[in-house]
Amino acid sequence: MIEPERQLQILKRGAVEIISEEELLERLREGRPLRVKAGFDPTAPDLHLGHTVLIEKMRQFQELGHEVIFLIGDFTGMIGDPSGKSETRRPLTKEEVLQNAKTYKEQIFKILDPEKTRIEFNSKWMSSMTAEELIKVAAQYTVARMLEREDFRQRWQNQSPIGIHEFLYPLIQGYDSVVLEADVELGGTDQKFNLLVGRELQKAFGQKPQVLIMMPLLEGTDGVKKMSKSLGNYIGITEVPKEMFGKLMSISDELMLRYYELLSHISGEELEDLKEGIRSGRINPRDAKMKLATEIVQRYWGKEEAEKAREEFERVFSKRQSPEEIPEVTLRWDGEEIWLPQILKETGLCQSTSEAIRLIRQGGVSVNGERVTAVETRLGPGEYLIRVGKRRFLRIRPE
Repeated sequence: MIEPERQLQILKRGAVEIISEEELLERLREGRPLRVKAGFDPTAPDLHLGHTVLIEKMRQFQELGHEVIFLIGDFTGMIGDPSGKSETRRPLTKEEVLQNAKTYKEQIFKILDPEKTRIEFNSKWMSSMTAEELIKVAAQYTVARMLEREDFRQRWQNQSPIGIHEFLYPLIQGYDSVVLEADVELGGTDQKFNLLVGRELQKAFGQKPQVLIMMPLLEGTDGVKKMSKSLGNYIGITEVPKEMFGKLMSISDELMLRYYELLSHISGEELEDLKEGIRSGRINPRDAKMKLATEIVQRYWGKEEAEKAREEFERVFSKRQSPEEIPEVTLRWDGEEIWLPQILKETGLCQSTSEAIRLIRQGGVSVNGERVTAVETRLGPGEYLIRVGKRRFLRIRPE
């Protein structure tokens, strides 16, 4: 292992808060592999780049010789993390959780070394826990302490329902750290309360409290709100290469540097040189963004697919040519005109007519090379090349 001080500098990269740096350095100086835990509730089947911020930090620990524990919260996933929620979440069925968990296992090894990764499911110990044992855990925290948590406090003040099972969520997450004897737990900034509960429970069970490393919530492609599939500003790690590449190229220059810091594998020294180069004008931001997009697509799809995606992007968007292999669909008109938002929804170019209307008003839709801004536009029977945003193309032919 490299010297503890150097490890600390590497591990601090991108972190918002560490509780505490002194404790982390102390443990690094013990000269043993630390047990580093990060938990993921399989509430959706696919991971996006926002999820990978924690996994990239796990990779750093792994490369420094530490033991990483990828904890799949198949038990807590059936409760639903109340963090940042204004209402009780719909509980997932066991079948839904297990199916999502399977896809997580397949996706994380795009980043982590499978031979050096310990995967655990918290149902392993929670499903066999007796009522007496659960009461012992619950006795370590008071309702007053739970209501110190901002989302619970707001719901209490607004007289919104809070399920008793929701109080159990942070307790179970904390108890996971007791069972795994975690030295370090990673989490997003929205997880601070839960992570601190882990420290308290470890003390109550006679363990040394874990060090907490809180990572930022990655902004989505809009550069404003956190990356979320429901907001449509996400970049999924299973998206096809050219779509992933195009989305990365669409982010702002400022956001690009944040993605470099949290997602890229370049060294800290290279990152500082990149920032200085962009400030001084020595490095073209577009070239830097191209390198970032190539690196990330290569991580999930391989070098050959990354190069193809880069070449396609350059050809379509730099040379203003149409993409190869534009997908085609046939549409039945029955002699009548069809409302354009309805066409966009039915052909899969948009998820809903409301999304289609929004994009048309924003000038993000063109038909046969002409931008359409009137939401009342209707198309009669014919062949059309439709473009939505910068990357979605579709050729429509009459049936």
